[in-house]
Amino acid sequence: MNDKNDFLAGAGVNTRLSHIGNSPSDFHGFVNPPVVHASTVLFPNAKAMETRAQKYTYGTRGTPTTDALCEAIDALEGSAGTVLVPSGLAAVTVPFLAFLSAGDHALIVDSVYFPTRHFCDTMLKRLGVSVDYYDPMIGAGIESLIKPNTRLVHTEAPGSNTFEMQDISAISAVAHRHGCVVTMDNTWATPLYFKPLDHGVDVSIHAATKYPSGHSDILMGTVSANAAHWEQLLEAHGALGLCGSPDDSYQILRGLRTMGIRLERHQESTLNIARWLEEREDVARVLHPALPSFPGHDLWKRDFTGSSGIFSFVLKVDSQEQFKAKAHAFLDALSIFGLGWSWGGFESLAVHAGLSDRRVSKAPSEGPVIRLQIGLEDVADLRRDIEAGFAAAKAL
Repeated sequence: MNDKNDFLAGAGVNTRLSHIGNSPSDFHGFVNPPVVHASTVLFPNAKAMETRAQKYTYGTRGTPTTDALCEAIDALEGSAGTVLVPSGLAAVTVPFLAFLSAGDHALIVDSVYFPTRHFCDTMLKRLGVSVDYYDPMIGAGIESLIKPNTRLVHTEAPGSNTFEMQDISAISAVAHRHGCVVTMDNTWATPLYFKPLDHGVDVSIHAATKYPSGHSDILMGTVSANAAHWEQLLEAHGALGLCGSPDDSYQILRGLRTMGIRLERHQESTLNIARWLEEREDVARVLHPALPSFPGHDLWKRDFTGSSGIFSFVLKVDSQEQFKAKAHAFLDALSIFGLGWSWGGFESLAVHAGLSDRRVSKAPSEGPVIRLQIGLEDVADLRRDIEAGFAAAKAL
């Protein structure tokens, strides 16, 4: 056979997803890699054990199964190396611990995933790292916030719940001039629709719990670094003793095979519903960066090649006192949409987004923010379910 890797380099996304992290010739021709369960790994002799002169040395340092997934993620990210961790939150916290020390300062986007903020305000603070939160729309203006001890700039685009866009290239360029590491939570877009390392990011973070899994039953995170930061990330990962399990790695690798076509369906259905919501009188605003009406649309259009299945809208209400009651009435009337915190799976979900933690990027004032994860159900059924939510909120 010809070299498959050479062919894949110029292939389409679904072709690549079907074949990356896949080496049948290594496993007697079987299409999928075996699930190798391991803690102890034996060495042929004492010298090999002393020098660790073999590819696998202990279960936490990787198996053929976890390596297959890491190789697939590297192929998508264009990264020098990837580590697996037990959750999306761990994928954020491991690089923070890898690149920050006591006395350092970090800049974190204010529209960040709330558990990331909690980690910064508790664990990082206790470890002697100071944190400031910045406006997601700051762009190159972030230079005014960088201090002599700033070591890391964390980005997330779009932002959690309100989907603010960031000029990742401009922020990265400024951060690098000051010797800062740039990290990015890229879970929303996945490396199919945005490749952080191509825009100056040093460490790309992904909650594989979401679209790579696709079935709401796996917790895992991936952390991918460029060559300049890979060794330090790998060292921290090993020192913390974190690893993804072979069973979960196998399931994530399996999920990757269909991620492209699933994302296409998520995108199509979500844009259909988002545009429909824009036309409704009971909606104050739709928060989706792929809509021309959204303030960050130009950045999204410039840098991203697609959009995924999660966005928010602002439910129009008459007074702030009605925010919670109207939001709860809307949610409680839903039948198909489940009420759950995660997203990226096959099923649609809805939550009343909590935004009281914001310090710079304030919550919308027109009404409560309802976040929707649009799954793989038929759009007509999802619309009918949303209509029931609007009717219940109006009747309150």
